Amino acid sequence: MNNKPQLITYPDSLGGSLPALAKILEGPFKGLFGGVHILPPFPSSGDRGFAPLTYADIEPAFGTWEDIREMGKDMDIALDMMVNHISAQSVFFKDYLKNGKSSQWADIFLPLEKLWLDGEPDRKDMGKIFLRREEPYSTFIAGGEKVRVWTTFGQENPSEQIDLDINSPVTKKLLEKFFIKFAENNVKMVRLDAVGYVIKKPGTSCFFVEPEIYGFMDWISGLAGQYGIALLPEVHAHYKTARKLSEMGWYTYDFILPYRILEALLLGESEALVKHLQTSPGRQITTLDCHDGLPVKPDVDDLYDPAKAKKVTALCAERGAEFSLILSDEHKDEDGFDVHQICGTLYDMLCRDDDALIAARAIQPFAPGIPQIYYVGLLAGANDRDRFRFTGDVRELNRHNYTQGEIDMEIQRPVFKRLAELIRFRNECPAFFGEPKALSLEKNGLSIRWDGSGETCELRVNLTEMVCEIQHSDAKNNKRQWTL
Repeated sequence: MNNKPQLITYPDSLGGSLPALAKILEGPFKGLFGGVHILPPFPSSGDRGFAPLTYADIEPAFGTWEDIREMGKDMDIALDMMVNHISAQSVFFKDYLKNGKSSQWADIFLPLEKLWLDGEPDRKDMGKIFLRREEPYSTFIAGGEKVRVWTTFGQENPSEQIDLDINSPVTKKLLEKFFIKFAENNVKMVRLDAVGYVIKKPGTSCFFVEPEIYGFMDWISGLAGQYGIALLPEVHAHYKTARKLSEMGWYTYDFILPYRILEALLLGESEALVKHLQTSPGRQITTLDCHDGLPVKPDVDDLYDPAKAKKVTALCAERGAEFSLILSDEHKDEDGFDVHQICGTLYDMLCRDDDALIAARAIQPFAPGIPQIYYVGLLAGANDRDRFRFTGDVRELNRHNYTQGEIDMEIQRPVFKRLAELIRFRNECPAFFGEPKALSLEKNGLSIRWDGSGETCELRVNLTEMVCEIQHSDAKNNKRQWTL
């Protein structure tokens, strides 16, 4: 992966289709991004693409594989693979429902008999599971018999997202087929979405179960490597989990940074943010906002001050944010604090203050790692309450679909032009191919400096006045200083 910012967007959120996205990347966004992460463009039965029917096809309403392949000639393409589950409407699960145990696809699913011999889950085991729904299974009729199969996600009962048995040879062969399709179409990176849930083991949390999870990741890493594809595990877990993966050489997400930046800007305190930046690995992807919510628990567990976290979430609520909550009592704080993610746009959380948004966006590309910039955040979007009311899904606050006309207007805003200047500088300055040499507290703020290829650049952020200054010295010692 090249060391340039990536755009992350749904296939239909910028102009309505993949061809429209390609035109925007070659038009008003030209020169901004070295890669684009396209959220699931596959045929899907729900969860905005995260309940895929297959990875072999592109949803015709979005475009074709040719659109992906052409974009991949000029930039790094990243796609998701939900290695934990597939749609209940897929041909694989439909065949299982029709033919039961005699289905050629029966072995890729997880009826409870695979975990408990009598098919009856143990109550103690259930109490340990990191739940994403009331019960981690759904009931179906397969081949004329009543079956309960594992379903980690989905509020529906039965769920639209059916978990896969990643230990099955049939599953592994199917995943290889999908990787081949990705490689044929210039995909450079695959995010392993929900990979933390792939191991189901009685008596455990069924989330990032060690050491079994490493066996799976070694296998899938070897598979992807055969086709020249990098992998990015997406794991929302205690920060020590990400550190373990980083130490093993994996790309990881910095899911701590978004909360740390938000806390610094809302409370005017940068000490915790600077401490985090000083210990961050370089081989990571950084985010601020995304298609879900801004992570709190469990990503920042044991790092945040409970009183400050409550103050931060209260301020966000006042500004229109909603919350995704932890369901398992065992994984809530002792005082009942249970915020999993803060849902809404970063722009609204920052009270639609352009200078505050610029400060947040300036810190991200100066942080160690490759910045991934969410399309709504790039356009300084506000909460889409109509989508939220229509769907009932709090995450839809931050999933506005922009028409071409809206994009034409948004890119004329001064805040977008300031962001574009920042991103272009991040792309073009050789210092970012070196190392961050100084990450320090300043009066009322912080500074981050990079040295590389004979050049230096330094960001200084004043959290009281929300002013960001950049100082740059090139290889010939020509100096430049400006305010974003």
